[in-house]
Amino acid sequence: MTSTESSLNSPLTEALIGTRKFFTKAEVSEDGRTLHAIGGRKADAFYRDRWAHDKVVRSTHGVNCTGSCSWKVYVKDGVITWEAQQTDYPSTGPDKPEYEPRGCPRGAAFSWYTYSPTRIKYPYVRGALLELYRAAKAEHGDPVKAWESIVTDPAKAAHYKSARGKGGLVRSTWAEASELVAAAHVFTVKRYGPDRIAGFSPIPAMSPVSYASGARFLELIGAPMLSFYDWYADLPNASPQMFGDQTDVPESGDWWDAGYLIMWGSNVPMTRTPDAHWMTEARYRGQKVVAVAPDYAENVKFADEWVTCDPGTDGALAMGIGHVLLKEYFADTQVPFFTDYDKRYTDLPFLVTLAETERGFEAGKYLVAGDLDIAEATSENAMWKPVVLDSTTDKVAVPNGSVGFRYGDEGMGKWNLDLADIDPVLSLIEAHDEAVTVQLPRFDAPDGKVVFEGRGVPARRIGGRLVTTVLDLLMAQYGVQRGELPGQWPTSYEDDTVPATPAWASRHTGVPAAQIARLAREWAQNAIDTEGRGMILMGAGTNHWYHSDQIYRAMLLLTTITGCQGRNGGGWAHYLGQEKIRPIMGFQHLAFALDWHRPPRHMNQTAYWYVNTSQYRYDTFTADDIDAGTGVFAGQGVMDLLAKSARLGWTPSYPPFNKSSLALADEAEAEGMAPADYVVRELKNGDLKFAVEDPEAPENHPRILSLWRANLLGSSAKGNEYFLRHLLGADSSATAQEAAPDQRPTNVVWPERAAEGKLDLLTTLDFRMTSSTMFSDVVLPAATWYEKHDLSTTDMHPFVHSFNPAIAPPWQAKTDWEIWKTIAKRFSELAHDHLGTRKDVVAKPLWHDTPEALATVHGEVKDWRTGEVEPIPGKTMPVLAVAERDYTAIYAKMTSVGPLMDNVGMLTKGVAYDVKREVAILGQRNGVVKGGPTDGRPKLESDIQVADAILHFSGTTNGHLATQGFRTVEKRTGTKLADLAAEHEGKQITFADTQIQPVPVITSPEWSGSESGGRRYSPFTINVERLKPFHTLTGRQQFFLDHDWVQGMGESLPVYRPPLNMTTLFGEAPIGTEADAGGTRSVAVRYLTPHNKWSIHSEYQDNLFMLSLSRGGQTVWMSAEDAEKVGIRDNDWVEMVNRNGVVAARAIVSHRMPEGTVYMHHAQDRLIDVPLTERDGRRGGIHNSLTRILMKPSHLIGGYAQFAYFFNYIGPTGNNRDEVTTIRRRTNQKVVY
Repeated sequence: MTSTESSLNSPLTEALIGTRKFFTKAEVSEDGRTLHAIGGRKADAFYRDRWAHDKVVRSTHGVNCTGSCSWKVYVKDGVITWEAQQTDYPSTGPDKPEYEPRGCPRGAAFSWYTYSPTRIKYPYVRGALLELYRAAKAEHGDPVKAWESIVTDPAKAAHYKSARGKGGLVRSTWAEASELVAAAHVFTVKRYGPDRIAGFSPIPAMSPVSYASGARFLELIGAPMLSFYDWYADLPNASPQMFGDQTDVPESGDWWDAGYLIMWGSNVPMTRTPDAHWMTEARYRGQKVVAVAPDYAENVKFADEWVTCDPGTDGALAMGIGHVLLKEYFADTQVPFFTDYDKRYTDLPFLVTLAETERGFEAGKYLVAGDLDIAEATSENAMWKPVVLDSTTDKVAVPNGSVGFRYGDEGMGKWNLDLADIDPVLSLIEAHDEAVTVQLPRFDAPDGKVVFEGRGVPARRIGGRLVTTVLDLLMAQYGVQRGELPGQWPTSYEDDTVPATPAWASRHTGVPAAQIARLAREWAQNAIDTEGRGMILMGAGTNHWYHSDQIYRAMLLLTTITGCQGRNGGGWAHYLGQEKIRPIMGFQHLAFALDWHRPPRHMNQTAYWYVNTSQYRYDTFTADDIDAGTGVFAGQGVMDLLAKSARLGWTPSYPPFNKSSLALADEAEAEGMAPADYVVRELKNGDLKFAVEDPEAPENHPRILSLWRANLLGSSAKGNEYFLRHLLGADSSATAQEAAPDQRPTNVVWPERAAEGKLDLLTTLDFRMTSSTMFSDVVLPAATWYEKHDLSTTDMHPFVHSFNPAIAPPWQAKTDWEIWKTIAKRFSELAHDHLGTRKDVVAKPLWHDTPEALATVHGEVKDWRTGEVEPIPGKTMPVLAVAERDYTAIYAKMTSVGPLMDNVGMLTKGVAYDVKREVAILGQRNGVVKGGPTDGRPKLESDIQVADAILHFSGTTNGHLATQGFRTVEKRTGTKLADLAAEHEGKQITFADTQIQPVPVITSPEWSGSESGGRRYSPFTINVERLKPFHTLTGRQQFFLDHDWVQGMGESLPVYRPPLNMTTLFGEAPIGTEADAGGTRSVAVRYLTPHNKWSIHSEYQDNLFMLSLSRGGQTVWMSAEDAEKVGIRDNDWVEMVNRNGVVAARAIVSHRMPEGTVYMHHAQDRLIDVPLTERDGRRGGIHNSLTRILMKPSHLIGGYAQFAYFFNYIGPTGNNRDEVTTIRRRTNQKVVY
């Protein structure tokens, strides 16, 4: 008899079970295991009791879910029992389906977490650290000195850092844990400066109050917040490149309005489950639905047509379609609907110079007013006013609307898209002086290197310069021949040797050429028939690649040249993450403490970790290698380019300098100099350096990282094993070799050995145990979404609604707001003896939507370090500002509204707002602080007050501000706008309103679309209907980009760039290579990490219900063909290995998968059913253990019109889909844990 059997069948157990007959009138079975009730309603009492409840509370979920569904949470006897969908959404009107049904199985399973075995109930501290801290505090008395004694002692620091990830978390108290965290922050600010501290919390739209709780504290002390959208690789850089805006997309209800819908890399039924019904319902209206996917994905079965495009080749497919559109609807014939749209809303008619180089003529820069001898040459911002050729006069004209009209007095009333009497010439084909052969790059050669080939464009001389139009260049780029223009042209659609014919696209994508041509004609005819109601849903399948910007630019060409952008039912529809926080203005100002200090510190997370996890040291290639040998970056590494970008003020870099930002202010004061002047002097004489130029030096390390609402080490950490080694000092499975001497950066210090364990403190706030908590030093128990007040918005629908606590946080859990208040209060107390009031020198990049974006004329790169220009803050280097921080008043400031709101106002997307009225109302509503450093300021003490303030300070939820904002914009545009919000000028959405039901938002300058009159939201409708310019150089949607780096990379126009060649860059085996080592066969495959049906979006992978519905634990999907090659059967244990790490998982062998590709869905934590690997005997990794950071240089550009930094607007992404791995069946299928 086993011990288990013994315990279950002992006399004591049988006696206890036997007593139940004394406590029920029901019949007890002979074995005592069941009850039988006969007659009346007693038989269904169990069922009725199961669904009985005391109250129903409205709440929602917050896991990066664009559904943002409102839920009923049922509570009985103080216990959450289940949840169900709310059905009281605002109506879409009589001519459309309603928002419900909503919800999904993942959301319906969330309440499991409240009482799950993974729930974090108490504060925990790593045992090795806690012992050291208690001993140090007993010795020193002062918590700050205690912390100092630990982290400055190499032996002590190594002792607790090496224990990370190996268990050993022990229960502590709130007082002790919060004091340790606060003391670490105080010491770090005092010793290194506040910019050695960082915070990461993603996607504020899913719970902005919770996000703001930590962000507000960190920004008040001067610590940077790390971005999320670019880090997740959800950010499409093509959006700012083309629109000058980031991810403004249609709500899902607008899918209904489309006449033709393409799902391209977006698996809507799986990742946008609550909204997928719009797609299926619209088919009954006659809409054609096309799915582009390499696998038989869930959305394919709903489509009318499946386009099977090979992974990563979507750009070639889009160019093949574009070739047909340009030839048949622009070259062979002209469609007035298209040409009228393109003349006004795109840069196609703008003139571009042709520059003569050693290769021949190439596309140069936009021709601008300041280049010419015309009246406008002496106007304000003349170098920022591109020109067109007017067909009426046959002379150059300067149309309104370019960025040169956006700033300065002369542009008032002229920043608009009104062409007046100008009729721009789209092409010079009928009005050219000569034909010029232009050298155009292509990147589809077998060796992956760039090749140039010549094709002719019509040109004429204007002002001594040879020029053509953007459309003419585009025709040449796409291989569309007209007349007798010289060059290498395709002979027909069947010619596969020249881009971008259908046959050429077919050769790269596997899609039949005839299908490509037919799709193009269907798309164009639909756009003509419906006047632009063609829509492309885009997602991770196309955006998570290294060259995703080029994929997107080729796709956006299809929606734009056919007049689909800015239309209901038309345009791009990019859905990745719950990115769109509609009340963005109020959120930004409160979350980043802009009511107390400006500017904030914001950091691109991809660049941050590329540096601080030392991944740059494993770049076994030069910048020229990864750019296919274009030569523009010859002799430099990617790290050199990042250092230059930081030095020129293009991209943020924290810490910025190798000295404390507080010390710099002190030194400047001692010298009697302004801090900015002092920093410039020290940089010029070499006594001060940028930290990014010596990242392994201890003074430049990040010291503290706080995570909340985030699972960095189980979800988003590209290059996970490098995080473990270099950031945390823990065990790592990476085997990559560091760069050889000839592959290393030339302007960055390279010590012989990279630092390990850079981080002194990792703190995580969470309600469940994750990979991140397992490596954390302090773990604090957070409330779940059913235990707090907060807000929820998304890009998928135009309403805002609320989180509400169904129960109080159980055990010792607290809401994020209360946790950070606790830390802030203790920090303020400790600061009295250690910090006081200090001046802080803040370096920030040149921002988008400000005059700082006019820093780089013609996009010509000039470096002050080499003497080409002088270092001028805010022009040729970062902006240098000074903030005075009273560190003893952090808690007081965190819990009140600061005076900058009244004194300076608010600014969002370049629009200024006067909010004195709003501040006064908030003071009346919340009360004001009595006494202390924030005397008289409106209170922000509770989470409800914060939520209310976010709504109060946002145009989308405050009609007074929306109308005021539009009136401000009207002065600049000279066009009518305020009426868009005037119907709601008196409307103020409060948090109490959102508790009743979801509330529709108000049309506001914060976004480019309109909901006025109850229409469905679609982006850029204000631009198209009200002639408001796009936030780009030309003020139009831009196909042509003329920054030096972009042009040098061969990407001025959309071009097909295949997935990176990992064999060339890292020595990985080519895809399809089979090997036999020790009797075990392996095959090299493309490694992709798409969304998981059973986790992410309202749920995590470790939920018992979801694990029961799926295979449980980590799995990898592979094709039957690849499985047969290496003898893998369904459900076998396999290992995947590359230079970055190793993963152990079960194989799902499926005919749905294409040969040569495997899927390991994110985010599969390593906590559930992950065995030790055969390769190294350590626990297997996560999906990101086989990935690493690879940054694209063009994403580092700044200071040039739409190429200018803003938080989560532009920047390098955490892309990971170009990766490859080998996969094999494990020798021993009896795994060990």
